[in-house]
Amino acid sequence: MIKALIFDMDGVLIDSMHLHAKAWKTAFMEAGICIDERDIFGLEGENDTGIVKRILNKNKTDYFEIEELFASIPARKHELFDMESVTMFEGMDTCLRKLKNRFMLAVVSGSDKSIVEKIMQKYFPGIFDVIVSGDDTSRGKPAPDPYNKAVEMLDVDNRDCIVIENAVLGVMSATNAGIFTIGLPTYIDRKELGHSDIVLQDHGELFKFLELMLRN
Repeated sequence: MIKALIFDMDGVLIDSMHLHAKAWKTAFMEAGICIDERDIFGLEGENDTGIVKRILNKNKTDYFEIEELFASIPARKHELFDMESVTMFEGMDTCLRKLKNRFMLAVVSGSDKSIVEKIMQKYFPGIFDVIVSGDDTSRGKPAPDPYNKAVEMLDVDNRDCIVIENAVLGVMSATNAGIFTIGLPTYIDRKELGHSDIVLQDHGELFKFLELMLRN
């Protein structure tokens, strides 16, 4: 029996990935590393350390004080992130309030803890029982750790949960944790989430799916 629903944040609850990508691109450029914003979309779900590591490896960057970049680039990215331009997907608030009467709700995000907390306080106060940010596990998505952390905090079995994810690495994380996963292709092609248990078309179809769950 399904007891809990676990949502990714960026691209599922809020429309924000273009803002993250812009901030990351500028932060890397200021450090002398040129990237494309599409590189960040492909890394959606990773925590800060994972994103920096993957970008440096891709660019074969050889810095003498490379450890400093793992702190300085994310710090600058957080300064650049335009929180005021974040928007909630239409209909999400109403949907979550209905679901809360029936299921436990959790958020698992790769974003920095301070950003996640601000967004939760602004858009979803009192909605989620458990919140896991990119700072809460040493290994981020696609490792199963973030979703396993949420399941542990919810005190339920993995088989009693459903994850809603829009990122390739996020889907890998949830399936690696052995959780039934719904793919939601917000920013990428639907076929890229083919390793999900179900892939929906858009938020409209997600809301219909969740409404059916409430009726059963």
